[in-house]
Amino acid sequence: MKKIVIHRPGGYERLCVEEHPDPEPTDGEVLLEVQCIGVNYADCVTRMGLYASAKEYVGYPITPGFEVAGTVAAVGGGVSHLTPGQRVIGVTRFGAYASHIALPQEQVFALPSTLQMADAAGLATAFLTAWYAIHELAHPHPGDHLLVHSAAGGVGSALVQLGKLAGCQVVGVVGASHKTDAVRRLGADAVIDKSSCNLWEEVARLSPAGYEVIFDANGGTSLEHSFEHLARPGKLVVYGFHGMLPKGRGRPSWPSLLWHYWRTPRFNPLQLSAQNRSVMAFNLSYLFDKADLLRDAIKLLLGWAAEGRIRTAETTAYPLEHADQAHRALESGTTVGKLVLVTDSYQG
Repeated sequence: MKKIVIHRPGGYERLCVEEHPDPEPTDGEVLLEVQCIGVNYADCVTRMGLYASAKEYVGYPITPGFEVAGTVAAVGGGVSHLTPGQRVIGVTRFGAYASHIALPQEQVFALPSTLQMADAAGLATAFLTAWYAIHELAHPHPGDHLLVHSAAGGVGSALVQLGKLAGCQVVGVVGASHKTDAVRRLGADAVIDKSSCNLWEEVARLSPAGYEVIFDANGGTSLEHSFEHLARPGKLVVYGFHGMLPKGRGRPSWPSLLWHYWRTPRFNPLQLSAQNRSVMAFNLSYLFDKADLLRDAIKLLLGWAAEGRIRTAETTAYPLEHADQAHRALESGTTVGKLVLVTDSYQG
């Protein structure tokens, strides 16, 4: 099997393609022949050595990645609901950048016939993140105003769609004009291109009373501005800090990172209660202990995808061996939709 291994944190050159023995499924496990792998910004942060759960659960060397699509190659003892040759998706806490992977059966799900492999590979992480943010943390009501930063990306595009399914008014924020049409097609009621206007003036104009929920993965001072534009009551949901990292350098600039860190607001509980606003944060990689919750959520999402109620993001594919190019593109901030890696077994 081929897999990407990061022996120590650093730039794009740390993504080493290596040959390893194929894994053998043990009791309760499923061996997947992987065709497509979802690429997430968390993979880039893992490569840089800044992803806390990577250090906590695995350490280095590490193979990044959270989601795959492929076929069942073999099953271990006690697995009866999946059979060799079946099309599936799998979720994992790291290890996905590989041509083969053995996963616990409860982390493998039959793939609806309506979904293509490349599209399916980018569904789990983005939509699970969005689903948890909306339905486990924010609990918006129909008619609520939602603001979604980075709305053209994987998680952002999922947040826009799930927000609309919840009956909300959704405003998406993008960083370039070529991304606006993609977000409108997802159903956003308005799209702000922050490269062509004053972002926060436009945010206030579109919802003068504020937003019941704002989803922000930028980090830094963006959190302060987002908090200021919450309604009362309002909730700020934080799930990343990609705005604090450099674009296209491959490595963090420690002076810049520290500068952004010290400018990140520290929310005082007394201030929050006085203003009747909340700040919530989470990381999907810490939720694998909630197996029943994630299983039910992904089955729901796969059903919605099969029915056409949600759409996977536009995908751009890179060979597994060119994972460095995918990371470089994702960090550039110019991509739309989801990036995936494809293995030699990918059939299109």
